[in-house]
Amino acid sequence: MKHALAALLLAAGACLTQAATPMPGFAGNPEVVEFARDLEQRHGFNADQLLEQFAQIRPNAKVLELIKPPVSPVQRSWERYRPRFLNERRINWGVQFWQENQVSLARARANYGVPEEIIVAIIGVETEYGRNMGSFRVLEALATLAFHYPRRADFFRTELEQFLLLARENDMDALNVRGSFAGAIGIPQFMPGSQRRYAVDFDGDRKIDLYGSVDDAIGSVARFLEQHGWQPGQAVAVPARTHGEPERSLIEAGIQPTLKVADLAQQGITGNADPQALVTLVDLVSPGRATEYWLGFDNFYVITRYNRSSFYAMSVFQLAEEIRARMPRQ
Repeated sequence: MKHALAALLLAAGACLTQAATPMPGFAGNPEVVEFARDLEQRHGFNADQLLEQFAQIRPNAKVLELIKPPVSPVQRSWERYRPRFLNERRINWGVQFWQENQVSLARARANYGVPEEIIVAIIGVETEYGRNMGSFRVLEALATLAFHYPRRADFFRTELEQFLLLARENDMDALNVRGSFAGAIGIPQFMPGSQRRYAVDFDGDRKIDLYGSVDDAIGSVARFLEQHGWQPGQAVAVPARTHGEPERSLIEAGIQPTLKVADLAQQGITGNADPQALVTLVDLVSPGRATEYWLGFDNFYVITRYNRSSFYAMSVFQLAEEIRARMPRQ
């Protein structure tokens, strides 16, 4: 019995030791060396200096844990998802954020056509108005995903390249920039590639600072949406009335509006919309409850370019509506 117990303890100890052993570092990794040499050739980096930076970080096991899909697929539930973003805290802080930044928000609306409440709601959903911008070292997170997550390695290597370019252009210390586990940065949580493509210097200080400048964050969110096709003055979504369960093919038609309102009406699906308008049929499912249906317009689709989820877009839209309703009349 004692021998069996001792064997079990030794085996458990060996497993713990193995689990605690860190993954090999980036220094000397042939793929990392090749990546650095490639950036030297294409962008004029000093490959040796890049490799010195990579030598100061290690693959982050927590990043890999957070990025991987769940073992058992999580059942979609609007009832469970919605309260994470539509709650009194985010609504009240959103009203406060709008009041404190009225001039900048109004200027963003004038320049890009995006309503104040939509800009505020995206920032609220992403970081609670800058309160939670992430604590992971962006270089470490992106390198981990670029070289230790084969499923999306190409995407994250591109973002790692974009991050290093961004750091060089803005005189940032790449080793000390913090963000999300996936490498998103700042108040609006832009990926590095999005920051280089869409972010703007909205406060006029000749640099783009999505960490410290609320104005830059506001202008950058508005420009992102404008560049993805935001239509000023147009609706985002309206509730849909259905007679029975819609055909599955209508849901599977995709998030981009392709369904004509008049055609949906012939199938018993109606809403307050121009019969000639194109929409997407949004299903907000919750296990054990009747599914809630909406008609989503082009602006709903544009919000999904920020995060490719109908739940996300609807959360932004409904949070925006709540914040706008609570704003004191001017």
